[in-house]
Amino acid sequence: MVSDQQIYMNRELSWLKFNERVLEEAESSQTPLCERLAFASIYQSNLDEFFMVRVGSIVDQKTLTPQLRDSKTNMTPEEQLSAILERVHMLNARRDAVYAVLMEKLEEQGIRLVDFRKIGRRQSEILEKYFDSEIAPLISPSIVGRRQPFPFLRNKDIYAVVVLGRKNGKQKLGLIPCASGVFPRLIKVPFSENTYMLAEELILHFIPKVFEGYDIKAKSLIRVTRNADIDADALYEEDIDYREFMIQLIKKRKRLAPVRLEFSRALDDDIVKTLCGYMDVDKRHVFKNNAPLDLSFLFEIQDFLRQKSELFYQRRIPQKSPAFVSGRSILAQVAQEDKLLSYPYESMKPFLDMLSEAANDDQVVSIKMTLYRVAKQSKVVEALIEAAENGKNVLVLVELKARFDEENNIEWSRQLEQAGCHVIYGLDGYKVHSKLCLITRREEGGIRYYTQIGTGNYNEKTARLYTDLSLITANQQIGEEAANVFNALAKGETVEETRCLLVAPNCLQNKVLDRMDEEIVHALRGEKAYIGIKINSLTDKAIINKLIEASKAGVKVDLVVRGICCLIAGVKGATENIRVVSIVGRFLEHSRIYIFGTEERAKVYIASADYMTRNTLRRVEVAAPIDDPKIKARVMEMFDLMLHDNVQAREQQPDGNYRRLQPGEDEPISSQDVLYEQAYALALKQTENKG
Repeated sequence: MVSDQQIYMNRELSWLKFNERVLEEAESSQTPLCERLAFASIYQSNLDEFFMVRVGSIVDQKTLTPQLRDSKTNMTPEEQLSAILERVHMLNARRDAVYAVLMEKLEEQGIRLVDFRKIGRRQSEILEKYFDSEIAPLISPSIVGRRQPFPFLRNKDIYAVVVLGRKNGKQKLGLIPCASGVFPRLIKVPFSENTYMLAEELILHFIPKVFEGYDIKAKSLIRVTRNADIDADALYEEDIDYREFMIQLIKKRKRLAPVRLEFSRALDDDIVKTLCGYMDVDKRHVFKNNAPLDLSFLFEIQDFLRQKSELFYQRRIPQKSPAFVSGRSILAQVAQEDKLLSYPYESMKPFLDMLSEAANDDQVVSIKMTLYRVAKQSKVVEALIEAAENGKNVLVLVELKARFDEENNIEWSRQLEQAGCHVIYGLDGYKVHSKLCLITRREEGGIRYYTQIGTGNYNEKTARLYTDLSLITANQQIGEEAANVFNALAKGETVEETRCLLVAPNCLQNKVLDRMDEEIVHALRGEKAYIGIKINSLTDKAIINKLIEASKAGVKVDLVVRGICCLIAGVKGATENIRVVSIVGRFLEHSRIYIFGTEERAKVYIASADYMTRNTLRRVEVAAPIDDPKIKARVMEMFDLMLHDNVQAREQQPDGNYRRLQPGEDEPISSQDVLYEQAYALALKQTENKG
């Protein structure tokens, strides 16, 4: 009998395994040095968000529902927290070790990051003058006392904390914010080329000058991470303007309770206990770091080395898609046949050109679109504004609850409204995460729909960094169902039934389960049966259980899951027919592909939805069928290529751990490199044919 512990993994611990794979890229000597710096910083920023959102949520659960158990591993909130904190301590030790290695590697490249132990007296004197003239006038020190309460520490900002002593034996705490935004984080050290010091280290060193008259008993840099897990729908009241409500919610989130406290230097237990008391932080949530508390400066160091191309990945530029002919109407080309764009290998330009064309086409009646995360300088939004100014009916659903992009979306919603677009903000209880665009055009035969459905956001920046797929089709049944989605959204409702699209929350999970059941039936008949899924995360227990059922029935199941995977593959008697692969590389794997059936009868979809309950049941998501035989074959070939990746892929083992695949005697295959090489080759061939 197979136990739950053998086939299910806790969500949070699985996420930490994903971030461990990110850290492995920083550790790997096969990764170019400057890219290793990026992965180290990404590991930290990922962990920041994990504490803000997931750990924050579990801390709340521990307080409000301490007996609530994880549906997969039966762990209580307290058990999950204990396991998380233990694992993070282990991973951070690796982070500290790889940081030390990276600093040594940077010195070999002529870049040094130093503290006062590594510089001379003359350099110290000049830095002291710099501190006196450029930094001291800009900092705001405070001393905690009866009339001076402990100050509010901003989320993720760095502070210098000092224990101050007086002759009477009494001690006080002094604090200085180190992130003013006015002086630079990296400070040039005089008389040493390409040598730098972090501003917070400079402040900490000269802190006795700030607190004159006191004995400095101890000092450290500290950084607090605050809970950011707020349920907007639970707090919203109908009589409040929703956009203004979200503005206030963002402000509130910045002041939520701390869930982690980091130190740069060891302090006495009594001091740590005092600080924890002031901020109401459980001492178990305290971390002592040997690496700097904020690694974002590593991107700035990257810039110092831009001229050394060998320290970076090979330069890649999104290529012109061979599916489109230059100089011809995009809409006319889509009317002839379905089109697929594959980012970042192919340029987003054809989609942007289509939006611009629609904005200026007299026959276009309306453009409707869902926006979840858009660029700071968005050509997509510019095209929508242009369309509205040209008299088109433009409906835009801007999801103000897109976590950490709320402020950007609020600003864009204002600009869209000012241009005359009809802006709506989503649904009560549901985030709108779908990537859906519908252009309605009046033609000779009547009204015609042009629909774009994607796996990624309408964001020109991430289209160069994330792997995503974008289907553009003139299929009228798809267009009609997309129109139904927008009509429902405009009324504050969700679609109840669909025929070709899979649309959450009502028509995606159930239809996915139905497709899996079809494969189970084939397997039970003794026929070949297959399920292939590429997603970011797998946590939906109903789907996990169906995959286990499929495996037991003999269905072959391939899962390409970048991040969280709560299913453990390869366990005899339960999941031996399931393989789980995770690809972590240069580009963030973000596309979602669903394949049901063997090659000759496969039903293939691309989607915005991961197999997480939040996606399948608590969001508006859309999956589109791939009907065009050439596009279907292309998507299946891409999926098969990922299954054969032996450079950036890790395969999950029956114990839940991941093993990095090695080429061995086989040809090295990096799926991301191959797809880019193919894009370059096709673009070159198209240019040669034109010539």
